[in-house]
Amino acid sequence: MTTLADPNVTAALDRMYSESVEQMATLRARFDGVDLSKATAQERADALSDVYMPVTPEAGRLLYALVRATRPETVVEFGMSLGLSGIHLAAAVRDNGAGRVVTTELSAAKVTAAKRNFADAGVDDVITVLEGDALQTLAGLDGPVGFVLLDGWKELYLPVLRLLEPRLSSGALVVADNTNMPDTQPYLDYVREPANGYVSVNFLARDSDSMELSCRA
Repeated sequence: MTTLADPNVTAALDRMYSESVEQMATLRARFDGVDLSKATAQERADALSDVYMPVTPEAGRLLYALVRATRPETVVEFGMSLGLSGIHLAAAVRDNGAGRVVTTELSAAKVTAAKRNFADAGVDDVITVLEGDALQTLAGLDGPVGFVLLDGWKELYLPVLRLLEPRLSSGALVVADNTNMPDTQPYLDYVREPANGYVSVNFLARDSDSMELSCRA
């Protein structure tokens, strides 16, 4: 039995996905007329401090499978939110028998909530949560890093990747979510340029959005 099938994990995931679906029905009215396009990253994080912004269940299982297959020593997640993707990553690390997940989040409220979710799922022992600006909190990370999930503010995908590059192991896998969003274009241009050292492929992760998978060659 995989950790994803553990009763504590399934209960936590079922609860969180149910909450995210219920929340989605109210978000349009809640943010009607609110313009966050010119807000700072911290202001956006504070405004969305209780909003799930989840990976889909299918994307979560894909992340689990990729981590199982690549068996990284360290998994880095940029943009923890409330912890749905983190639970999938941690489940894979647990089933690999070795490794750790280092996840980052700017919202203090989300850090508190996610830590509770990780504990409920029983995977908190393999997760380190870094609170604050990822460009600062990840600066002191020791390597090697074998897997990266980019799912925070899109304009920071490329700066975060460049920060982590010296620590990426050969063959490291970098997964970027929501790459249909315009702010990801500088990142896509970078990983799709062979001279920068990646083999990259894009695929639809849901009806209207995509993920980019990039291997550090």
